[in-house]
Amino acid sequence: MKQFNFIVMSAIMTLASYGEAKAAETPEAAVPIGRSDIQIEGRRMTPEALWAMGRIGGVDVAPDGKRIAYSVAYYSVPENKSNNELFVMNADGSGNVQLTQDAWQESQPTWIKGGQKIAFLCNESGSSQVWEMNPDGTDRKQLTQYDGDIEGFSFSPDGTKLLFISQVKTVKSTADKYPDLPKATGVIVTDLMYKHWDEWVTTAPHPFVADFDGNGISHVKDILEGLPYESPMKPFGGIEQLAWSPASDKVAFTCRMKTGLAYAVSTDSDIYEYDLAQGRFTNLCKAEADSKEMAGYDTNPQYSPDGKYIAWQSMERDGYESDWNRLCIMDRATGEKSFVSDAFESNVDAFLWNKDSKSVFFIGVWHGETHIYHLNLAKNNQLTQLTEGTYDYASLAICGEKLIAKRHSMSMGDEIYSVATKRSKKAPAEVQQLTTENQQIYDQLDMGKVEARWMTTTDGKQMLTWVIYPPQFDPNKKYPTLLFCEGGPQSPVSQFWSYRWNFQIMAANDYIIVAPNRRGLPGFGIEWNESISGDYGGQCMKDYFTAIDEIAKEPYVDKDRLGCVGASFGGFSVYWIAGQHNKRFKAFIAHDGIFNMEMQYLETEEKWFANWDMGGAYWEKDNATAQRTFANSPHRFVDKWDTPILCIHGERDYRILANQAMAAFDAAIMRGVPAELLIYPDENHWVLRPQNGVLWQRTFFEWLDKWLKK
Repeated sequence: MKQFNFIVMSAIMTLASYGEAKAAETPEAAVPIGRSDIQIEGRRMTPEALWAMGRIGGVDVAPDGKRIAYSVAYYSVPENKSNNELFVMNADGSGNVQLTQDAWQESQPTWIKGGQKIAFLCNESGSSQVWEMNPDGTDRKQLTQYDGDIEGFSFSPDGTKLLFISQVKTVKSTADKYPDLPKATGVIVTDLMYKHWDEWVTTAPHPFVADFDGNGISHVKDILEGLPYESPMKPFGGIEQLAWSPASDKVAFTCRMKTGLAYAVSTDSDIYEYDLAQGRFTNLCKAEADSKEMAGYDTNPQYSPDGKYIAWQSMERDGYESDWNRLCIMDRATGEKSFVSDAFESNVDAFLWNKDSKSVFFIGVWHGETHIYHLNLAKNNQLTQLTEGTYDYASLAICGEKLIAKRHSMSMGDEIYSVATKRSKKAPAEVQQLTTENQQIYDQLDMGKVEARWMTTTDGKQMLTWVIYPPQFDPNKKYPTLLFCEGGPQSPVSQFWSYRWNFQIMAANDYIIVAPNRRGLPGFGIEWNESISGDYGGQCMKDYFTAIDEIAKEPYVDKDRLGCVGASFGGFSVYWIAGQHNKRFKAFIAHDGIFNMEMQYLETEEKWFANWDMGGAYWEKDNATAQRTFANSPHRFVDKWDTPILCIHGERDYRILANQAMAAFDAAIMRGVPAELLIYPDENHWVLRPQNGVLWQRTFFEWLDKWLKK
């Protein structure tokens, strides 16, 4: 299910790489995993081709704007693991050099010491620590020897201090309580949030500040010492949730100072400022006048270069993770706050101060595309869209007079681009591609056409639907067609590139894919986005039927061979549609979906999600919204199931427990409906391990081919 303010696949890959870094074996003789030389037959995308692609991670620009450092994750299916390597190139994309080529995990490259060195995380010492090297990869040296893994870091602007993230123990183990039972595996639980995303919660990330003398750290201070709170926030928060002041005397950080039940029912995080000299912090969000407007998520602080302002992303309502995510700017001298992005009726997904402190660049989704915008604070928050095209931009960095950004689409994974900071009245900003990480793979593939269609919904609104066609599409043939149901539930169907839900591999298997931006997705105004809350079985489902019914009118669509697939809320959608589709579909696939809403209300760990989206608890008999929600639970319509269904789930998914898929599978079998169950004991809400990913793709297409092609 959707997590606020993150471009999900980037977060997944970052977390996956870090998780492997902590647990990775470190034999010196190990052969590093590098760029693949895969040879592809038939010019069609395969699971092996997807996993052969390098995945660009962190990007950092040198202080003089002349060079760019970045990381790439490479995966090996036979070895079932990944490896991160570091690269550097000139700002125009020339002179690209691989700096590391070893069995260690190197990530988060950061220019330090005025651009003379590159700092990075590496697990060569047996734990994740901060290292440095020359920009040509020589003179590697370990800078920290902290007793624990460092998960993210940032050097102060003056270079004399290090801010870093590490886990601290916040929950006593059974062995702590009973030292004579060190092998006991039972977990004693006394409050909520005992599990989160894919872990039993025993630790919390804390921000630490240490002195740095150029060679190592000393005088390490835990900013949240003795407190059980998280900063950054689990499960996806990283160093972007903390920031140095330009004067290097303060640190701003994101924190939700709640635990247990209070944590489970609230999204009310705030921005705090820690004063290094005084050794204490203050809340920047909770002046009395701000309490109502800033009751939801406040995240990702950034100081302006001149130090006069601090900005962050802000949601208004507590308990609503998909609230309008606006950009808030505070005058540090007066404490006055203003929301400066209101002209953009969608979310600010990431932002960056301009060098002059008078404007801000940000990325946000509108009409199924995520672009870069310029917000001129000096001209009454004048808003200008810089980029155009059928793409999604995913990160921002200043590089001289240009921006450096990652960009992807439904037809290509992330590459690094430079983007001009201005556009003409008639043309978008100039864009130049700097990396070609996977060109040797794309050159061997034919991609299907991606087409935008606007359709009229049952209530007379216009809905954008993406249609992806098979390579070598022949309009004189008839093709089996898949309805893709988006998760979130409020995640955009923009130009995302996925290594699992990849539309091009579906198209390569000769399926047409229909991906509607149904009700409840951002990028079409606040009303469109919010209309799904408390109405899971309502207009959003009618929108799905509109999309598949409209495309089924085309002569090249075989209306007798339609499938329906989706994950998370998309999995719920599949389970719900299975009992409501009136024989439209011939096959279903649900991954990590909600089958029984009543059980989901109690099983999920972040209760604010269930309270907001479901409208309340199922025992609130006078709550009309809640009662409508639970009356639309998919398990109530199993008596109408008549179509083959594949259920997929990970047992480490604590957002939607695996028993949901098991129950759906059991129900189908007991009803006499053909069904299959794919369970992953070691995966969470996603599938992150290479061999599991290939198994997912093979099972997915074997199931569809069985029911839609024979």
